[in-house]
Amino acid sequence: MYPLFRFAKEMVKFRNAPRLGVTGTHVSTHVCWPWDLDPWIELNNGRTLTLFDLGRIPMAQRSGLIPVLRDRKWGITVAGSSVRYRRRIRAFERFTMISRVAGWDHRFIYMDQSMWKGADCCNQVLIRSAITSAQGIVPPAEVMAALGAAPDSPPLPDWIAAWIEADGQRPWPPVLPPDAKAHLPA
Repeated sequence: MYPLFRFAKEMVKFRNAPRLGVTGTHVSTHVCWPWDLDPWIELNNGRTLTLFDLGRIPMAQRSGLIPVLRDRKWGITVAGSSVRYRRRIRAFERFTMISRVAGWDHRFIYMDQSMWKGADCCNQVLIRSAITSAQGIVPPAEVMAALGAAPDSPPLPDWIAAWIEADGQRPWPPVLPPDAKAHLPA
């Protein structure tokens, strides 16, 4: 189940926090609860992705994006991600989440998020996100103008640019192995 109560708590907690610039850093603290665990009694990898919403959405609120989305009837969606898992987060452990917009290109906004226990990074995700309207993807330059920000992105770090290039080589739809095709409905 989606962590609605935790989401509401984060939105209330940061409702009066200072405004963030588009590329400002949002820092939040969380606890790994028993319902976040996998059979190995550690934070489930899929739940990790869900919990990253608890950083991204308040960050969007603090930057002024949420009111712009509402006013213009735009939406926001995850269009891709790449995750690294390096350290376990176990039941009842506290962790700090760092969330920031790294930059954007002509279609997507790239967000870098990580979870930390003290000085140890437990995991990191790169999120490629799109702002959408009834007409399709809204160019990030238009989104930045609506936020009153400069339309040009700061330079994307080399590792993000390399990921964008590599992901562009990936076939879509995926190439299915011949023995899998027989299991799909006609």
